[in-house]
Amino acid sequence: MNWHIKKFDELTNVELYKLLGARSEVFIVEQTCPYQDIDGKDFSAFHLYAESNGEIAAYVRILPQGISYNEASIGRVLVSQNFRKQALGKAVMQKAIEYMKVEMQEKNIRISAQEYLLKFYQDLGFKQVSAMYLEDDIPHIEMLWSYE
Repeated sequence: MNWHIKKFDELTNVELYKLLGARSEVFIVEQTCPYQDIDGKDFSAFHLYAESNGEIAAYVRILPQGISYNEASIGRVLVSQNFRKQALGKAVMQKAIEYMKVEMQEKNIRISAQEYLLKFYQDLGFKQVSAMYLEDDIPHIEMLWSYE
């Protein structure tokens, strides 16, 4: 498993194609949720992903403060179907949090989490900070991670 973190302009065309393909497969096809994945935020993002034998295994998009929220945020969290049940979701989130804490000097991270993943994110130190709301017809909650 090879881990990478790159700014948008550091990604090759092939890497970008694979990342967008993985996002489309999980969020649009698997979840049968037609939504606009290409939202302009990728230009400002750090793209953290694991690759194995040329396939995207896990991915998150890290956004600096002021892009989605006042706080920095993590989104588009995914583990590709062929790589599930290997704790890669936890691994990619831990790597994202560590990067944001050390390299970006972030003390707060806000996410919009699918509600069924509440415990997963709580186990990573996130706390629920909103009531349930629908985003693309999927129940979500806002969660906040803080480091003092």
